[in-house]
Amino acid sequence: MSTADLATRPPAGASPAAHAPRRSRLRVAGFVAAFFVVLCTVRVLTGADELTSSGTLSIALVATMPIALAGLGGLWAERAGVVNIGLEGMMIMGTLGAGYFGYHYGVTIGVLGAVALGAVGGALHALATVVFGVDHIVSGVAINIIAAGVSGFLAEAWFSGLSGGGPTQSPPLPKPATIDIAFISDPANRLEDKGWFLLSDLASVVEMFTKNLSVLVVLGLLLIVGSWWVLWRTRFGLRLRSCGEAPAAAESLGVDVYRYKIVAVVVSGALAGLGGALLAMVSSSGFQVGQTNNRGYIGLAAMIFGNWRPGGMFMGSTLFGYTQALPFRQGPTSVHALLLLVAILLLAVGVLQLVRGHRRRAIGALVFAVVFLVWFLVTDTVPSDFTQMAPYVTTLLVLALASQRLRMPAADGLIYRKGSAG
Repeated sequence: MSTADLATRPPAGASPAAHAPRRSRLRVAGFVAAFFVVLCTVRVLTGADELTSSGTLSIALVATMPIALAGLGGLWAERAGVVNIGLEGMMIMGTLGAGYFGYHYGVTIGVLGAVALGAVGGALHALATVVFGVDHIVSGVAINIIAAGVSGFLAEAWFSGLSGGGPTQSPPLPKPATIDIAFISDPANRLEDKGWFLLSDLASVVEMFTKNLSVLVVLGLLLIVGSWWVLWRTRFGLRLRSCGEAPAAAESLGVDVYRYKIVAVVVSGALAGLGGALLAMVSSSGFQVGQTNNRGYIGLAAMIFGNWRPGGMFMGSTLFGYTQALPFRQGPTSVHALLLLVAILLLAVGVLQLVRGHRRRAIGALVFAVVFLVWFLVTDTVPSDFTQMAPYVTTLLVLALASQRLRMPAADGLIYRKGSAG
């Protein structure tokens, strides 16, 4: 048997398992469609039009992408068997790189600088965990602490005295180019203004992708799709994933496990650095100390919610980005409408668990559904503090609901030594 055997796939129709990925994708698409229909229904029932407006969706997409890129970085590392808690620090380095190189050399060099500094963080994590066998969590936490300190020190050294800058922030940075397709977005905007059920909501989605769309956001979306193709449709990806499932078996077939792990972790850091560039150049006007605001950790949570797959990871990131963006539109009013949405979703989860025979889980979901429904009926708004908490509460809810069917790579987080038995 040779390494080529690792890339061998069973012929079409060979077994029911061969169709499992397709069924999984269809199931995810069905869930997304059902969720969107429920969201449209809540918009009509509550009159909170900002729930699906193109403005809200555009802000949500911009808020989603840094989280999704951090989550994608975590996915690359963990599919190779390396836990990357240091995503937050690598994203911090990305924001710093975008601030310095973007200000002095323009958008393109700024993005490349952010990717390079993120990759340096990934290389340090790979050196510690893969080469020297340091515990993955310890190494990741150390990188986060180091990155926070280095960014604060270098920000003061680089940006103090510059016009518009200061010891904790860079001057305003140039913005990446945007995509505007007026002959599509203008009719979509007119249809959105009609307020029709589902049709106007779909028009909002079309307008989101055709009006003032940053090329960095498009790049992030392409990287998510490209990562799926590379990791699940190429020989390289199969070998890399084998390092996270059974590294000893992969080594016995001639796979250079160390090399694949190092490459995966460096790519992980580069992706997190790109997420930092998006934060500094698209989400805000420039670099600021602390602007990642724990998005690296949220990206890691989104990756776990997505069961270590790009599509599910992006769905989890979108939930966080959407709840983060919504208060910017109608504030507590829109978040109040989310109470009804959460009640409906929990009701659906409870019924599904009941059908599957999980009575205890079903009762828990139904009880919380009643609580959220009563909360929605007896109030008109929600406290501003809860509005700020909504993204984090959403993250906890989705992780709790998804935790029953998760399966991490078998060798994820384990220290590997060449020639070992596991």
